[in-house]
Amino acid sequence: MHCVIKNTVDEHRVLLNSACFPQTCPLLLRVFTTNNGRHHRMDEFARGNVPSSELQIYTWMDATLKELTSLVKEVYPEARKKGTHFGFAIVYPDPKRQIYRVKEIGNTVSGRKGADDSMTLQSQRFQIGDYLDIAITPPNRAPPLQGRMRPY
Repeated sequence: MHCVIKNTVDEHRVLLNSACFPQTCPLLLRVFTTNNGRHHRMDEFARGNVPSSELQIYTWMDATLKELTSLVKEVYPEARKKGTHFGFAIVYPDPKRQIYRVKEIGNTVSGRKGADDSMTLQSQRFQIGDYLDIAITPPNRAPPLQGRMRPY
C-alpha cells in the first residue's frame, strides 16, 4: 500500500491522505514454525499451551502464502536458501471438543513459483484466533515437488 502525503501543514502537523490507512484493521497472526518438515503435534496446543517457536505478525486476511513466506524468511535466514519448502496449516479449536485440529492449506518453495503462492488466509477460511503452523524443510530434505512448482 502506498501512502500519499498531502503538502498541507497546519500548525506544524502534516496531514496525511486517507489513502495511507487501510479500511480494515490488521490482525495479530500467531505463527508457529518447525524446521524438521513436520507440523507441530496438536497436543502441543492443549490446555492453553503453545509451542515455543512463535512469531507474531500483524497482517490482513488477504495476505498470501508467498507474502507470509517472505516475512518468515526475514526472521530465519537459513530458510532463505533456494529450494526451502514451507508447508502451511491452520490450527483451530474444535468447537465440539476441547482440542485443536489442523488443516493443511498449501505450500511454497523459496526461489520457485507455485500454485499456492497467491492463496490467501481468507480463501482458506482462516478465522481470527486461529494459529498458523509452518513446517519448514531445508532444500536438502525437501519433500518431492508434485509437479505444481516451476523455477523462476
